[in-house]
Amino acid sequence: MTTTPLRIGTRGSPLALAQTRQLRALLAAALGLAEETLPIEVIRTTGDMIQDRPLSESGGKGLFTKELDVALIEGRIDLAVHSSKDLPTHLPPQIAIAGYLPREDVRDAWIGRNGATLDALPKGAVVGTASLRRGAQVKRLRPDVSIVLLRGNVETRLRKVESGEVDGTLLALAGLKRLGLERHATAILPIEDFLPAAGQGAIAVTKRAGDARVREALAAILDPSTAAALAAERAFLTVLDGSCRTPIAAYARLDGEAIAFHGMALRADGSQVYEAHRRGPAMDAALIGDDAANEILLRLPNGVAGLS
Repeated sequence: MTTTPLRIGTRGSPLALAQTRQLRALLAAALGLAEETLPIEVIRTTGDMIQDRPLSESGGKGLFTKELDVALIEGRIDLAVHSSKDLPTHLPPQIAIAGYLPREDVRDAWIGRNGATLDALPKGAVVGTASLRRGAQVKRLRPDVSIVLLRGNVETRLRKVESGEVDGTLLALAGLKRLGLERHATAILPIEDFLPAAGQGAIAVTKRAGDARVREALAAILDPSTAAALAAERAFLTVLDGSCRTPIAAYARLDGEAIAFHGMALRADGSQVYEAHRRGPAMDAALIGDDAANEILLRLPNGVAGLS
């Protein structure tokens, strides 16, 4: 392998940097290098700059990846680190997903003001979230609460709960763990009630399509089981045109040689839920997710647009 250092691109949030340092440590160990020989390039994305409105009004998930994609294509970085749930369903043709690190806990955590649980919130309480999925799932269980936009990094959202700006919020447990902030979780929410976003808990790595050097360098640290699960989840999203504009959840897990899949699409107000379950060979992961999504499509009276 060439001695030219591999340059790692990332967003600049504390969580993005924690995830990138985790990958760099694993990669350096696998290659027998000092971590400092793998430089990290922080790239500010459009999604980081927009804080005053939902991403669905500004272009969706791609706002967190566009500038990193450009840096890859232009050769300014060699690989980029992402939260998998932030990856859009369609990537530029010059960009490929190299793979994923082993997946962390996929569950959502509830953070309530003064330790209050979701069940214990008074009628009319205010729950803050930037996720249509989380908002719809909260409304499904508590139609009496109000949902407001809550943007910002993890620490910012925790402060807004503590200050009383909102009565509670939901965050990915994996992110809290990576930041050492899981102590702030009032409750860990059951997957049955709060099915996660597709890709939640997994760190994804993208590279230039056809870049064999990066593919070979990453081979020892990427996890095939996580890749199979996310193949199903991303296929489900692709069929349903999953974006920040639609409340969609998906979770696949490996059980021996089989994959068990659960997908869900909701109305934004939580009043209707459409679910599909599948089980099949892990080698057919993408087909399983695709088939589950098509089942839901057939049951939607007005298509995906009717869920918003």
